[in-house]
Amino acid sequence: MSSITRAQLASGLRVVTESLPSLRSVTVGAWVGSGARDETDGEWGASHFLEHLLFKGTETRTAGEIAEAVESVGGEMNAFTTHEQTVFYVRVPDRELPLAIDILGDVLWRPAFRPDDIDAERQVILEEIGMRDDTPDDLVHDVFAGALFPGHPLGREVLGGEDSITHMSRATIAEYHGSHYQPKNAVLAAAGNLEHDQVVALLEDKFPAHGTAVPTREHDDFPDAQRVVAVHRDTEQTHVVLGMRAIAALDPDRYALTVLNQALGGGMSSRLFQKVREERGLAYSVYSYRAAYDDAGFLAIYAGTAPQRVAETLDVVQAEIARLIADGGLPARELAAAKGHLVGSLSMSLETSASRMRRLGRSELVEGEVPELDDVVARVAAVDDDDIARVIDRVIRGGTTLAAVGPHDEVELAGHLA
Repeated sequence: MSSITRAQLASGLRVVTESLPSLRSVTVGAWVGSGARDETDGEWGASHFLEHLLFKGTETRTAGEIAEAVESVGGEMNAFTTHEQTVFYVRVPDRELPLAIDILGDVLWRPAFRPDDIDAERQVILEEIGMRDDTPDDLVHDVFAGALFPGHPLGREVLGGEDSITHMSRATIAEYHGSHYQPKNAVLAAAGNLEHDQVVALLEDKFPAHGTAVPTREHDDFPDAQRVVAVHRDTEQTHVVLGMRAIAALDPDRYALTVLNQALGGGMSSRLFQKVREERGLAYSVYSYRAAYDDAGFLAIYAGTAPQRVAETLDVVQAEIARLIADGGLPARELAAAKGHLVGSLSMSLETSASRMRRLGRSELVEGEVPELDDVVARVAAVDDDDIARVIDRVIRGGTTLAAVGPHDEVELAGHLA
């Protein structure tokens, strides 16, 4: 019998809980279905700004009082922003479930937006942008996204830009909050030693009873991707990301692409790690990863290497891409190993109330359901040779985009591409 229970309140808020009686903690997360791609040009960075601001104070609590309330019972709180969602969560001992929901309800729906808090957090975000710009192995991923989706919100940095954050007014932030932070645009996910009915009762007391419509997310056509983009830095390494557009979050081939990504660059036994690091010693860090959105996605490969070895590194990476295309699939041993890793790591990754909450919230928000773990395992296990061949045709054969941060320029890098 499933320990996952779902409900929808009269306000439109979706609630999903998982009862885990063996634990002594609960994690409660509020998943807002808006992020960086939902911002207008004048709002660029507002989602991330709100991530910072909501814990800065409410109508009845200061930032210090919020932090003390959670930490004085041994709890923790945090938040994160992506292109399509903003998430706030609190993890506390199970007996403090009412406190966690009270805090979340307060910060989500009743932020104070005090001018002094806004100005202080504005400086914190500008420092965060500066730190990102000074960290080339972080910056290169934003450069890659901008090259892959030029002129589109999916290609813009979640943090916002220095100019947009500097000039963002209190009114802009408050208006964005008012239009996007609505019960109909949110999921409340909770996991741990809890009872579903208790969670619902607490939400009905602390969360709004009514909500308004939320803005519709635009799904515009994507402009052509750029071939090469380089940001010059006098660094000891050149950081490169080579990748291509891929499939959307709910595409039926998502499990096959996840398996393919694992075999390509998902771990120490992957092709890229073995070829680039173990056999050639070209990089300390090399891996592949995928991202998926409502209507798009990408598959990308990262490596950091000495400037004089960039050409050799790109040659090896492109040779592995070409080998996938030529073979049209994976050997049985690699396919089995990739699926085995994913199934095993999924089980081990869900051993805390926080990880369980994340699975619940993302699944409900993105998929509109929370599949049983056995169903997810079965979908991964069912990936076969035909599925891998199909995603190779759909994704790997597409045109590639190269982003780099280091001492190279675009013309020089373009000469190293196949």
